[in-house]
Amino acid sequence: MLQANADRLVGILAGTDLVLDVGGWACPFNRAQWILDAEPYETRGYYRTFGGPTHQGGDKEFFSSATWVQRDICARERWPFADKQFDFAVCSHTLEDLRDPLWVCSELIRVAKRGYLEVPSREWETCRGAEHPRLAGLSHHRWLIDIEGNRIRFLQKFHLIHSHWSYSFPASHLSRMPLERTVKWIWWQDGFEFEELTIHGLDNQRAALREYVQSVAPYSAARLRFDRGCHRLNSLGSRVRRRIGRMFG
Repeated sequence: MLQANADRLVGILAGTDLVLDVGGWACPFNRAQWILDAEPYETRGYYRTFGGPTHQGGDKEFFSSATWVQRDICARERWPFADKQFDFAVCSHTLEDLRDPLWVCSELIRVAKRGYLEVPSREWETCRGAEHPRLAGLSHHRWLIDIEGNRIRFLQKFHLIHSHWSYSFPASHLSRMPLERTVKWIWWQDGFEFEELTIHGLDNQRAALREYVQSVAPYSAARLRFDRGCHRLNSLGSRVRRRIGRMFG
């Protein structure tokens, strides 16, 4: 969680507020009395394995092994909590990993009165170099996520995004990105809106990925024209080789 927002959250929580952290295994929010995650209590604080923070929300753990609920949070079964049981729910850097973030969003709204959500920004997830020079974002992330106002939009992170430079930003864009732009967040009360966007067909997926890149940090028209020219030459060469192969094969 963005540290400034973690500090703000600690400040606004009343001493009597009951708090749930959903997906908090890697870096638990210690002020939460309950944690819901697929991983076990004993291995919490995974971020320490690569030098990251082991926790946020203060040094004292308000939760315990007894209030750490280990389960598949995407299973289409109601979480083991009553409606509006929690005064506040935290879900930070979890939704992008999940096979069914829509279900998780619906359960968050059911069990909590208000909450905080944070995800990697689509801009960050579209950058190469975070994990590998030729991969956009992190390899285990399933979604490109936008947050506008009170609405969260999930777009499948098509494998196509890794296939051509024009569908993502270079590592140099990532290195210049201010910390506040690497994430998106929402403070919600009573609920929020969420949806999955669907795009069918390779051509439409290519167009959507390229249009996003061009809307944020466009590649030059000259570079794009040069690339299209190279693509046409390669296609022509492939056709010629296939024709020669049929003639003499």
